[in-house]
Parts: sequence; structure tokens; C-alpha cells
Amino acid sequence: MDVVVSRCAGIDIGKAEVVVCLRVPGSRGKRESQVRTFSAVAGEINRLADWLAEHQVSHVVMEATGQYWKPVWDVLAERGFELMLVNARHVKMVPGRKTDVADATWLAELLEHGLLRGSFVPPRVIRELRDLTRYRKRLVQAHTSEGQRIAKILEDAGIKLDSVVSHLLGVSGRAMLRALIAGQRDPEQLAELARGRLRTKIPALAAALEGRFAEHHAIIIGLALDHFEYLERSVVRLDERIDALMAEHSAARDRLDTIPGVGKRAAEVIIAEIGADMSVFPTAGHLASWARMCPGNNITGGKRKPGTTGGGNRWLRETLVECAWAASRKRDSYLAAQFWRLARRIGKKKAALAVGHSILVIAWHVLHDNSTYTELGADWFIRRIDNNTRRRDRLITELQGMGYRVSLDKAAS
Repeated sequence: MDVVVSRCAGIDIGKAEVVVCLRVPGSRGKRESQVRTFSAVAGEINRLADWLAEHQVSHVVMEATGQYWKPVWDVLAERGFELMLVNARHVKMVPGRKTDVADATWLAELLEHGLLRGSFVPPRVIRELRDLTRYRKRLVQAHTSEGQRIAKILEDAGIKLDSVVSHLLGVSGRAMLRALIAGQRDPEQLAELARGRLRTKIPALAAALEGRFAEHHAIIIGLALDHFEYLERSVVRLDERIDALMAEHSAARDRLDTIPGVGKRAAEVIIAEIGADMSVFPTAGHLASWARMCPGNNITGGKRKPGTTGGGNRWLRETLVECAWAASRKRDSYLAAQFWRLARRIGKKKAALAVGHSILVIAWHVLHDNSTYTELGADWFIRRIDNNTRRRDRLITELQGMGYRVSLDKAAS
């Protein structure tokens, strides 16, 4: 095969060590391989970069192995090497020949012949945003779990506070919980801690606060409430840092915010996962395929088999599906009409995934064209069917699906 890259290297990255194979021109027109193993500590990674530079290596490829590739990538990127990150599943070695040296050699050989397709690696600031938004999501989930745990313990104690207050852990609710933890058990005294409009419900609060609140309930709720408030402060700190990093992409975030179902925080997640520069994705279809938000092809012997969407970026998928559910509740919108149109045929979960795909396609156009979302309207699907026969047949099918027997009489003109 033709040699596409004359001086290249393949790196197999592990937690403790890094195996490097470089391929360079040898004597009598032959290719020459050299393999060396380096420790994964920072000083050794710099020595690795020096060794590659000494042999005038221009291109380097490595597998996306957990988090281990990132420090190596950053050092080599700063040194000016042309880098490529590949999916380990796409470059599997022949079974039975698996070693770190063999992996590094195999990567180098594939690279020199131009047989690799690189993965999308966003700029460093976007990768930092990814880390922050993903951690924020985990903290928000933990925050929600602590709130649910407090409600569960109160139920165990016979305290029905959340049946009266709309927000159990609001200002009044927390004041009552702190009083319970401190040893106050008188329902009337606890109910007097209500503030604002909640004071009109003092009799109902007193009845709800009468229970069997024991010492072990106080210990658990005290710890859970402290953790709940700590998580709140942590999320605020993360939000401040995310806002600072998002400053250069604030215009893109605001344009995404115009899409129904996409709020400020969801827009930040979308930018953190796909970046703000859409030139890396030639079309919206390329982006949807990369994110695994569209079904794959699975055709063999002339038969089409189920093509699942695959794994993909779960952080982006979860956010897009959440946005789809939010969009389904927005009246007089195209996305809501699409959701309910599909939900009748394929179910709500699949409809949410399909609408999530639509939101991602819209996001590509919004970011690529530097434009805002243009609403098509809830009646777009009806307006699109300009053929009266098709519209009639569709309406008949819907009525028959609802259990009606339909007979038509053409009105006199």
C-alpha cells in the first residue's frame, strides 16, 4: 500500500505507561520501526515528545482510552504535532495478538497508510466546559436525591409537611426542619415558623407536623439537609465558573436559547458537548450521526433490519431528550406538534428521541448560520399536505384508529 504519512507514530496509552511505535524511512527505501516505553508521568511525557521531535515525526495517533489520553494529547499539541484520536473499537487488532507493543505498531501502520478516521476533539476551553457541565449534572442529580431522601424520612416519621407546602425545602420548610432537628416537637410552635402566604395555612401545617419524629429521624435529616445545602453551594460555584468560560460563546448560547425546550443551562451543555464551531461537521446529518441521534443502517440480503441509534454521547442525548419533553409542553409550536404526531404512532419515548434529533439539527443550523430559531407553527404538518386526497386519507386513518367506522358522502358543489 502507498505510504501517505512518511514520519508518524502510534501510541498505546495506559494508566502507568505509554508505549510508542514510530515509523520512519529506513535504508534502501524500506520502512523502519522503533518502539519505546515511557512512564505516564509528566516528565516522561515530555521526554516522549522530545524523542518524536528528534526523529522529525509529524503525525501522531492514539486511542481514546478513558481519561489517560488527555495529558499526552495536551503535551503533544503544545509541541506542534499533528494529532489524531481514534475509537478503540474501530482499530481492533487480530484476536490472539493483543499486546501494548502490537497495538502501538498497528496504529502507526494504519496511520502511515492513511487508513484511520479521527474522532472529534474540541478545543481545550470546550473540554473544560464539558468537565464542568457534566459534574454539575451529577451534583444536581445528587441534590435531587437528597431532597427525595428527606421527604421519605418525613413520611416514615408520619410528618405530612410536603402535603401542605408546595416546596418542602423552601425557606419555611427548612426552618421547620431545623426546629425539628433541634428538638422542637410542638406542632403549633413549628407551624408558627411559616412565612409569607404560607401563614394562611397554619392550622393545616399544625396538623401535618404532628407525627412520631424520633431522634434517629433528626440525625438522618440533619445530615441530609447539610449535604443538600452543600450541594446547592457547589452548584452555584460551578455555575459561576461555567458562566466565565461561556463568555466568549454567550451569543451562541443565547441563539440556542431561542429553540423551544432549550433553556440557558441546556444550551451550555449542547455547546460543551459539540462546540460552537460547526465547521467540523459538514452537515447537520453528520452531527446527528456523530451524536448517535439517528438510526443506523442495517441492510443485508435485500432486507432492512432494525438499526438502533447506538451508544453515542449519553450526556448530549440525555439533555436533548429532556429538551424534547419540555418542547412537547409548549403550545402552538412545531416541535410540540411533531412530538404528539409521532407519539400516537411510535410511543412517547421514541417520539422524545426523534424530537431530540430535530433539536440537534436545529442547533446545527442556528450555530452554523449565526441565526435564531424560526417557528414554523403547530399547523405546519397540516399546511405541508397540500394534496386534499392525502389529507383526507390521513384523517380517515386517524378516525379508524380511534375506533370509528367512516363513510364519506361528497357534498354537492
